[in-house]
Amino acid sequence: MPTMIDLRSDTVTRPSDAMREAAADADVGDDVYGDDPTVNELERRAAEVVGCEAALFVPTGTMGNQIAARVHADAGTEVIVDREAHVVRWEVGGLARHAGLQTRTVDAERGVPTPERIHEHWHAADLHRPGTGLLCLENTHNARGGIAVSTARIRAATGAAHDHGVPVHLDGARLFNACVALDADPDEMVAPVDSVLFCLSKGLGAPVGSMLAGSEAFVAEARRMRKLHGGGMRQAGLIAAPGLCALENRDHLAVDHANAERLAAGLDDLDGVSAPTPETNIVVADVSGAHLDAGSFVDACADRDVGCVPVGDTTVRFCTHLDVDRGDVDRALDRIGAVL
Repeated sequence: MPTMIDLRSDTVTRPSDAMREAAADADVGDDVYGDDPTVNELERRAAEVVGCEAALFVPTGTMGNQIAARVHADAGTEVIVDREAHVVRWEVGGLARHAGLQTRTVDAERGVPTPERIHEHWHAADLHRPGTGLLCLENTHNARGGIAVSTARIRAATGAAHDHGVPVHLDGARLFNACVALDADPDEMVAPVDSVLFCLSKGLGAPVGSMLAGSEAFVAEARRMRKLHGGGMRQAGLIAAPGLCALENRDHLAVDHANAERLAAGLDDLDGVSAPTPETNIVVADVSGAHLDAGSFVDACADRDVGCVPVGDTTVRFCTHLDVDRGDVDRALDRIGAVL
């Protein structure tokens, strides 16, 4: 039987032997008491990588984003955010449910509102309207095709928000993909914002976990919010140790990007499929020319042992990652060709 080539997401990777060994050998303690040395080291190292004062280990990126919103913004205020952002589309209404925040969505070019749009949508609280409490950015931008947002655009948007005294959170679930694509230093990209979330389990290969980073005061309050969200963990060094290994996989992301380019070029050569060149590791293909809807195409690919996901009526997402090499890309293209 052929082996499944799973291109649904870069979260489907299996922990490496080194990660499994690190988990087995991890020195652990009770992290709620701050006694787990492996978690402490991961938090120290993560903060160092993005140039922040401190960092907090959280089970998921969604939890990290929700905690950040709760720390930064008062309940009843608004969040300016791109309408296609992960915190809007894929976090189950958490901004409203957890933090009591209202979203003011913007159809932002390449996912980041310009300073002019931010000034336009900001407003002070008055008798009738909530004030603006937070700007949330995303990099790379998942739903817009894994685009890599430049440091200059992040700096411009953050500067506009700060002009109004509004804090900025960066959902950088795939932050290092953006840094690799743009040849940018993570600390420079993060420097303008007030907090950043990045995933260890997207692209970097860890089995679980994300990091929320910012100032010491922000992380101290985020730790309280993590407890409130049920995220206080005990001997969490068992899952933090693979996270330390994952931080060493950042350079491999360039290979994933090259494989994504190869995949997109091959898809674009197939009759009825259109796939623009990706900026990072996410490929979005339009299959309308093949007279297929996205769901039917995905099901047919699954029957040929290729995993992908629908992201629109006729658009499908493929995602390259650590567990997919150049040969897997070519085999996937052969199987997809047979589908068509």
